[in-house]
Amino acid sequence: MKFRALALAAAVAVSFSGGVAKADSCGEVSITEMNWASSAVVTAVSKFLMEQGYGCTVKLVPSSTNPAIASVAETGEPDILTELWVNGSPAYDKLRDQGKVKPLTEVLSDGGVEGWWVPKYLADAHPELKTIAGVKANPKLVGGRFHNCPDGWACQRINANNARGAGLEAAGLEVFRHGSGETLAASIASAYANKEPWFGYYWAPTAVLGKYEMTRVDVGPFNADAHACNSKDDCPNPRLSPYPASTVLTVVTDKFASENPTITSLMKNVSFTNAQMGEVLAWQEENKASADEAAVYFLNKYSSVWSKWLNDKARNNLKALIK
Repeated sequence: MKFRALALAAAVAVSFSGGVAKADSCGEVSITEMNWASSAVVTAVSKFLMEQGYGCTVKLVPSSTNPAIASVAETGEPDILTELWVNGSPAYDKLRDQGKVKPLTEVLSDGGVEGWWVPKYLADAHPELKTIAGVKANPKLVGGRFHNCPDGWACQRINANNARGAGLEAAGLEVFRHGSGETLAASIASAYANKEPWFGYYWAPTAVLGKYEMTRVDVGPFNADAHACNSKDDCPNPRLSPYPASTVLTVVTDKFASENPTITSLMKNVSFTNAQMGEVLAWQEENKASADEAAVYFLNKYSSVWSKWLNDKARNNLKALIK
């Protein structure tokens, strides 16, 4: 399957080597390459469509949520921020209200799911772990650790405040900050392989939650004020609250939207269901494929979806790939 993915990628490159010449040049576009799997696929698909369909020169900007927003605030770049999880980003609200950025679309049309989880096998064996009270009363059953996000991710700050509000450390649970999204995912895979304890944060759509059955821990009712405070580094009084249903956006700077209406129109249409993205990510993990190869998988399987995102000229440039 990995060989097939590479072959498809090569075939696409050869098939559309002349596509840019036919397309109207749109100049250079800078777009985030966020450091988690689903966003990398969104970016890879978008890059391909912009380059081969519209004749753009796409510059990828490696980033994550908070640095990307800070960069836009300070420099006005990058032009496009893909898969921005805005629940934990008060800085985004400020930029939007100032008119510096515009939300284009819910790039994950079903929204995102965020929460604290334990493996299903652990919850089945110890049903008390389905609530935060049960977890705190039995820290050894979950391995004495809460697995948090890496630095730079909005969820790291929210989880840290939630952990303080819940009193996790007082209950004997270490709040462990992972160095990368890869090590966070690997900790779940390792726990499952050995049927070991695990407790921490994760989100969907992801290959991880598609592959490993997890039980979401009930941490109580949602509190909007508590969540808003927990989203800030300097929250003076952290209180425990679950994550709300997550809005996941593609965002564009106001300047780019004004100067590049054609690409702005394209990116308004680029949207994936959780089922589509979950399938692509599961395929990617199973085949140890890159984000570019996963994008090719999506492009080949879902041409009836993405072909509707394009204008007539771009659709004609990419017609050889449309089934």
